[in-house]
Amino acid sequence: AASAPKPLPSSGPKSLREMPHPLATSSSEEMGPALTPSPDLLLPRSIADKDLSLPNGTPVDTSSPASSSSLLNRLQLDDDLDVETRDLFVTVDDPKKHVCTMETYITYRVTTKTTRAEFDLPEYSVRRRYQDFDWLRNKLEESQPTHLIPPLPEKFVVKGVVDRFSEEFVETRRKALDKFLKRITDHPVLSFNEHFNVFLTAKDLNAYKKQGMALLSKMGESVKYVTGGYKLRSRPLEFAAIGDYLDTFSLKLGTIDRIAQRIIKEQLEYLVELREYGPVYSTWGGLEVELSEPLEGVSACIGNCCTALEELSEDMTEDFLPVLREYILYAESMK
Repeated sequence: AASAPKPLPSSGPKSLREMPHPLATSSSEEMGPALTPSPDLLLPRSIADKDLSLPNGTPVDTSSPASSSSLLNRLQLDDDLDVETRDLFVTVDDPKKHVCTMETYITYRVTTKTTRAEFDLPEYSVRRRYQDFDWLRNKLEESQPTHLIPPLPEKFVVKGVVDRFSEEFVETRRKALDKFLKRITDHPVLSFNEHFNVFLTAKDLNAYKKQGMALLSKMGESVKYVTGGYKLRSRPLEFAAIGDYLDTFSLKLGTIDRIAQRIIKEQLEYLVELREYGPVYSTWGGLEVELSEPLEGVSACIGNCCTALEELSEDMTEDFLPVLREYILYAESMK
């Protein structure tokens, strides 16, 4: 009798299904003391006993959620109410290529429309390059250490593989930068950050950047990193559990990403072969009059396969892979 097939090797030491979710409630025997909530996070009885609700009337259950997804399901916001109360709108468009003596780079137009009192004008239009967006994100991380800052698209690309000045790459990056700013705009805390205000309004952002590059500022950064390292060592054990979960989560998503890219590559290679293979039957049908009808039918079927395979590859490239990459970037942001 044939031996049983061996299971495929796992891409990590433990699967996500086997790992306890850091936010899940469980018995002390299963989770251990590492996931015991901090006393500072416990609600007073007077607050816990009250019936809480969101501004739009959605009730909020103060009991511990069984998972993070159940918590998100309870915090359903009214989209119509959100649109009516928004007072800040930001868009990124009109990419332009700049060729200088020392470098070549792309800038994007950032348009802002607002009714907030913090802004002097109701509308602004400035041009920003990628490193300006990167500066903004770093400033948000420094000034808002307790908030999750949305991720930026990767800065570096492999030379010879992706042309960073091609229309396709520039448009993909523009969409990612636009989504980055819109997420900050919709955030009730980050959207009021002073650095974000400067990013949207300052005509000369470089002059503002230089103000923070003095010697005292650099010394302050060094002290901050030293104290930050000390804080990391004294963190509660809950953070270690979530960190381990994120490491495994990123590992699994990275494996899916590599497999998906390999599938797309093989699909595109197969598509090239089908496009060369289909016309052969049409030519053959022209030479064999009696077999022309079935041969033309085979050629048409191959054409339909080409169309379906092209749509499938396009869906994976435009819809699946970008979302997968965002999950990986967000996991890094949480770390």
